[in-house]
Amino acid sequence: MNNLKKKKGKIFVLSGPSGSGKTTLHEKLLASKEIKNKLVKTISATTRAPRQGEKNKKHYLFFTQKQFQHRVKIGYFLEWKKVFDNYYGTPKKPVEQLLKKGKNVLLCIDVKGAKDIFRQKREAIGIFVRTASLEELKKRLAKRGSENKISLQKRLLVARKELKEVKRYRYVLVNDRILKAEKELEQIILKELT
Repeated sequence: MNNLKKKKGKIFVLSGPSGSGKTTLHEKLLASKEIKNKLVKTISATTRAPRQGEKNKKHYLFFTQKQFQHRVKIGYFLEWKKVFDNYYGTPKKPVEQLLKKGKNVLLCIDVKGAKDIFRQKREAIGIFVRTASLEELKKRLAKRGSENKISLQKRLLVARKELKEVKRYRYVLVNDRILKAEKELEQIILKELT
């Protein structure tokens, strides 16, 4: 009889300021041959409108504010926050089920949500993604073309606060060159999984 307990999966939290490149790195990491079968992506929920090319249940679970608020009340989320003018959250049940099955979970969430995860899951491995400077972050946000002057300033103000949270993370990844950052992120994950 095998008395060995099934090994519980690990939870990785990838976060950083808006415009740091965390979503791009998250997607590239999950597509990497080295990582592909070692991590499972969970789908976050949001009340924001889908961006071009985004599909419900593939990129996000898109909810109305009313649907989201109802789910908050019934304890549906592991973490949730209002970020700028929209709500974002991580559904609890899929994460818990994956971890119990021994799967490693990757969450790509904002800094406030990460703080909640670290409080609940002390074993969570935090990876903070940042740009080399605030000036670089400003350029990236402006390049998106989705920000007006006021929202750009608001995002930069939030980014300054988020940078102070770096101490909560096990790793800090400076995303100044995407290929270099991709490789470094891959190495962090592989190191933690061995």
